[in-house]
Amino acid sequence: RWPKLRSSAPPKRPKKNNFWRATPAPAHMPKALASDRPEVRFEPLSLERLGAVLEVENRAYAHPWNRANFNDVLHSGYQAQILMAEHTILGYFVAMKGVDEVHLLNITVAPEYQGQGWAHLMLDALDIWARGQNAEFLWLEVRVGNTRARQVYERHGFVQVGQRKNYYAAGRGEREDALVMNLRLA
Repeated sequence: RWPKLRSSAPPKRPKKNNFWRATPAPAHMPKALASDRPEVRFEPLSLERLGAVLEVENRAYAHPWNRANFNDVLHSGYQAQILMAEHTILGYFVAMKGVDEVHLLNITVAPEYQGQGWAHLMLDALDIWARGQNAEFLWLEVRVGNTRARQVYERHGFVQVGQRKNYYAAGRGEREDALVMNLRLA
């Protein structure tokens, strides 16, 4: 089970060995979230929410996951959590557990809520879950050109350990490399 968070604001980045804490709503937070102070919570990805998740996915990416990708996630039993503020999807992540590692397959913040710390909150939650699964490492791939995401991962402690050539579709028959990053948990 995922804990319910009682703040409408994302946490500030923690210092080493400190867990995040809720803070007042920042000035740049959309009024719909800042004024109403809704409860922020995680809930499992479900078929009932899949349509809304696909809408966010399609707004967030030029090459989004499709319904079949998410259906595979649901049927495979991967860790898939949606970050909600009342009925609003702030973001979501999908991770696959291995023997002693967890692989982050997708992490998305809805475009209108990007830059507010929600990705850090989801990565913190994933860290906690992965440690509970006795994982020693978190792994992910990120597009070489996705500077913003790379900075988020680096601030979270991920380090580049490799590169996959032509890993992602890039449009017009082109491909883009992926950086392979990991975070040691143990």
